[in-house]
Amino acid sequence: MTQSLQEAFALDAGVLQAVDRATAELRRGGLLVIFDRQGEAALVQAAEGVAPGSLPDMARLTGCAPLLLLTRQRAGHLGLRSRAGKPSGQGEGGPPSGDVVAVGTAGMTAETVAELADPTARQPSMHGAEELARWPLTEPAETVASAAVSLAKVARLLPAALFARLANVSDPERWAQDRTLLAVSAENVEDYRFAAARSLSIVAAARVPLEAAEETQIVAFRPSDGGVEHLALIIGSPKAEEPVLTRLHSECFTGDLLGSLRCDCGDQLRGAIQAIADAGAGVLLYLAQEGRGIGLVNKLRAYTLQDLGADTFEANEQLGFDADERIYLPAAEMLRRLGFDRIRLLTNNPDKMAGLARCGISVEDRVAHSFPSNGHNELYLAAKASRGGHLF
Repeated sequence: MTQSLQEAFALDAGVLQAVDRATAELRRGGLLVIFDRQGEAALVQAAEGVAPGSLPDMARLTGCAPLLLLTRQRAGHLGLRSRAGKPSGQGEGGPPSGDVVAVGTAGMTAETVAELADPTARQPSMHGAEELARWPLTEPAETVASAAVSLAKVARLLPAALFARLANVSDPERWAQDRTLLAVSAENVEDYRFAAARSLSIVAAARVPLEAAEETQIVAFRPSDGGVEHLALIIGSPKAEEPVLTRLHSECFTGDLLGSLRCDCGDQLRGAIQAIADAGAGVLLYLAQEGRGIGLVNKLRAYTLQDLGADTFEANEQLGFDADERIYLPAAEMLRRLGFDRIRLLTNNPDKMAGLARCGISVEDRVAHSFPSNGHNELYLAAKASRGGHLF
């Protein structure tokens, strides 16, 4: 291994370790410091972890009143108004810059913070709040604020956080250490998902005969931080010198395992295994990207919003996420480690083709892969076609 590769792996290992610790702290409701290389820093807590004492504790520690960070999607759904009195996203010159909106918390309770972050909670009560309005973030603060929301996403929490700047703190890492708090850099947070994908390696493999494909081997991939595994189902004996019939399938607990009729995921999984077996050989990648990358708990929240009238993409956006949060670098790295860089892709989603191509995989053909509606998922499939550009 060359020195440059060794250095790259060491850098990725440092990113993964730092961010893993930070996400664990967020998930248990703890406070942590996020800083950047320009010297900007803030004390942060996930909105889902806010407790009755969180707001005063953060103000006492930092000397600054906390702000509530929301994504632009969530702020737009709430109809938050700018300081000038215009709806968020409709200020002078068009939408606000940046993807994070800051809201003052004066007069708020922990319950109000949670309700503002979670659209499946009851409608937030603004009684007692001094003003529910966008607060401007300086350009340096935007980097740390964006990292705070990204870290909540990595932790599979709602993308919202409390944020209190550390003003006049020259060494935020030392400041955190003196208060027994974790500190993580904004740059590490933003690189985390890509570092995890780059560090994937094969950790186990076994022959697993399937009902529709008896000649199947399952290969498990794990990132070097010990994070969530992705799986590859190798059916038959695909040849690396030919474009390999391939399916990218994002895990769906409700559809794949329980047979949920809300989506077409179970049909797509079983149909892909059958299609690859019928073709004689190929690969199915089973990717840990539940709910188009928002996680199972948030997907259940999205289902609640769909029952209230949102489509599958709108529901993700009302929660504060992008319509699709997936990245395709893990799939590309898995294919390369299996020896495949040319594929024929079983999909109805052009974004998968473009995503793999950006990651260096040659998609030489699209093989149609769609299934009839079942009486419960017509609106879901219609939204995938009209908003997601899926080809049925």
